[in-house]
This record gives sequence, structure tokens and C-alpha cells, in this order.
Amino acid sequence: MNLHDLLLAREQDDNPIRVGVIGAGRFGTMFLAQVRATPGIHVAAIADINLDRAHQALKLVDWPEDAATDDLDDALAHGRTAVLSDAGHLFVEGIDVIVEATGNPIVGASHALKAIAAGQHIIMVTVEADALVGPALARRAAERGLVYSLAYGDQPALIMELVDWARTSGFQVVCAGKGAKYLEHYHDMNPDNVWENWEFSQELTDSGQLNPYMHTSFRDGTKAAIEMAAVANAAGLVPSDDGLTFTPGDVEDIATICRPKDAGGVLAHEGSVDVMSSVTRDGSWIPHNTQEGVFVVVKATNDYVSGCFSEYPWHPDPTNQYAALYRPYHYVGLELGISIANAALRGVATGTPKGFFGDVVATAKKDLHAGEELDGEGGYTVWGKLISARASVERGALPVAMAHHVELRRDIAKGSILTWDDVRLDDSLSQVLELRRETEQFLSR
Repeated sequence: MNLHDLLLAREQDDNPIRVGVIGAGRFGTMFLAQVRATPGIHVAAIADINLDRAHQALKLVDWPEDAATDDLDDALAHGRTAVLSDAGHLFVEGIDVIVEATGNPIVGASHALKAIAAGQHIIMVTVEADALVGPALARRAAERGLVYSLAYGDQPALIMELVDWARTSGFQVVCAGKGAKYLEHYHDMNPDNVWENWEFSQELTDSGQLNPYMHTSFRDGTKAAIEMAAVANAAGLVPSDDGLTFTPGDVEDIATICRPKDAGGVLAHEGSVDVMSSVTRDGSWIPHNTQEGVFVVVKATNDYVSGCFSEYPWHPDPTNQYAALYRPYHYVGLELGISIANAALRGVATGTPKGFFGDVVATAKKDLHAGEELDGEGGYTVWGKLISARASVERGALPVAMAHHVELRRDIAKGSILTWDDVRLDDSLSQVLELRRETEQFLSR
């Protein structure tokens, strides 16, 4: 509750938290738009492989031209911001926190390792990397006394805040989840037809400002699965091996839907994760839907608490055994300062993997053929399905984050989960494969 006071103290002492941002995409730009109004935090450097994009991001958020430089030493010495094309220069003494926002799971994992070696806290915006190898990265960071954290503003960290509220209040977490638009044909979506499934104007989609691959992953279920894997691993919740249900419903239905099947809900068991759809199966928008929001469902600890559920307007389920707490929005990069302040000032994460409970596995969007190259999240070949980590390891399932630019060894039928044996992996992936093996070892703990 006193983060702002702690930041003010750092500002008054002329000792701000020095941050290096890797990735000048949407999330990074939103953070830059807000951080200059935040006391006690200074962006010492921003790096992007597209230097023009980094400069454009600063221009877009009205960053003063005289506050930017191409010299990191100058930036650290004089409170300016270095704009770099090579992120490798950021892992130096003087930068306290690294914000990894590239969106690339392989690159993101590599950057996290470099930050750990440099003694820097990591805010992992690239949740794709966290879902793939987050437990291993978190363990390595903790061994160095560093914080590895989910990014506040993205839904997983906000869900973890609700999970922490529930458990600190003495409640059992029955389900943690979020809302998203979903229709049954979305798993077949690809970048060629993605805009048919969004509400953007043609002027905007034709402008080139939107990434069709990214927006495909947002709609085809992959991004939702990745985010809920991050929650499962941070909260110790076990997903269903049948995947997310995307059950339609409004905010009043959360506790009724996200309870176990034997109690009338959709969950395979208590202590799980799920996503609710903001539209009915025929595509009609649901009034007061859960779109953009996050929630946690808790269970009454005794009859008295059940009575409290019924007496207050908390929208419990019909049995008054289950109730939900809901937050309607997430402000994406505008809220990232919460994670940075918590890591640097308190030494705590806004969500970090505690184990390996959920995994996102590559699932064929169409019939695939030997020799074909997979194109990863948001592409033409696979979508990501969330299942339990144990089921994934037992069947040798291929994580969707590893389905980038790898060649198929054999034909795969549409709807089938791919395995490690189905693909040829490049020797350049040895580092991330080592982290993945470490992550899978959490199953035996």
C-alpha cells in the first residue's frame, strides 16, 4: 500500500530505479507513455532490433528529444535514455531491472539468463517464455537473490493478485481465470482470415499497424492458453487435460460456471484455471461480459461464510458455496511500474512460477505433412492448447513455443497434439532446451 511513498523517497534521494526495456512494441510503448509521470523510476535504456521503431515509440509518447542518446554510459551518468539496437549492452552495472518485452520466447529466455548473470531483476512481459521455461528461470533468479516476475498490467499478474487476496483471506482457490472472445472455429484461424474475426475497421487493418500473427494468437486460443499456463505455474493450479472451456457467461455467472462439474459447473476439478467467453456460441455479445477482465472463484470455508455469500450482492453460485472476485479491466503497459517497484524496493514478484503445473502444447490447425515447416503462435500450422504439465511430459508433447521454424518428420492429422519426436530441432536451441529440461524436473518435486 505504500509503494508510491517508497518511490518518492528514491526520487528525493536522486537514486531512481534504473530500468532497461527490451522491445518497443505495444506493451513497451504503453509503459514509456506512463513512466515519466512515475517518481523514482528512470528508463536508462530501451533496445529494439528495429532502431527506427524504438525512436518512433519515444516520439509517439512525447519523450523529449534532448533526453535520448545513443550512449549508455552517458544515459546512466546523466539521467538520459539510451536508444539501442542491441539488447546485449543493457546487462551492465547501473541498470537495476530488465523489462523483457520482445514477445519471442527463445530470445526472451536468453535475455533473462543474461540479466540474472548481471545481477538484475527481470520483469517477464514475454509470457510465452514464462510458459515455456519460467520455473527454471525463476529458480535461477532466486538462487542469485533476484526477482523474476510476471508483468503487472498483463492479466496473469492481475490474476495472481486476486489469488493472493483469496489465500491471504483464508479462502481455497477453486478457479482463477479471465475473459476472452471465443467461437469454436477460432482454432482454425490464420493470418489470412484473422481480420474477419476482429472488429477493427478496414482502414486500420490495411494500415499495417496491426500484426496479423499476434492477433491470430489472441483469437485462436493460444494466447489465452499461454497466459493461463503462467497462472497455473505461479498459483499451483492444475489445468484440465481437455483444455480451456471458453464457456459463455457474464460477470454474475462466474461462480456458477467456474466450479466443478459435480457441483454443476464446468471444471474437471477444484484448483484449476479457465477462460470464459464474452460471446455466445452463435457470436452474440453477452451484456456485462468478462471481456478484458480477470477473476478468482473461492469456496465457503463453513456454513457461516456460505451465509455471508448469500447475504451480500457477491453473485455466488445457486448453492452459496462458491463466490467470485472480479476485476473488469487490465491496463497493460500503463501499470507495469507496479512490478518494477515491487521487485526493486520490496524484493517481491507480482507473480512468479512456483512449479510446473500447466503446459501449452502445439496442436495441428490442419492436416500437416512431413517436410513442412511449423510457424508457431498465431501462424498457419498450429495453435496452443493448455493441458496439465504431467500429461504433457508423459506424452512427450511439443510446447507451442518450440514450434517455430522447425521441420516436421512425419504427417500430422488436424487436431492432433504434436510431440518432440515429430520435429527436427536446430542445434541453436540448446540453451532453451536445457532450461526446458530443468522446468520439467519440477514435476518430481
